[in-house]
Amino acid sequence: MERICKLLNHALTPYQAQLGETDASGHRQLTVVDKQGEVTLQRTVSQRQLQDQRLLVDLVDGLHRDLQIAEGRLQPCVIAALQHQRTFQGTFA
Repeated sequence: MERICKLLNHALTPYQAQLGETDASGHRQLTVVDKQGEVTLQRTVSQRQLQDQRLLVDLVDGLHRDLQIAEGRLQPCVIAALQHQRTFQGTFA
């Protein structure tokens, strides 16, 4: 898990990721803190998300998006509009 923490820290710079202990259901608490040590995000992640490369990439992408929202650089309504647009791309003949 130390390797996963290093990868997460590198991917989320300047934030730091901290992984909690595994709970009874095999999940871990992922906490992302800013430079001042303030908690910015917390997520419960499965062991599978941390071990499968594709799921880990998806997790990091989601964390990047959530950090942009937390920083005020991206509004949730913009994300919804982009997802809606992707749903309908290529549907017109």
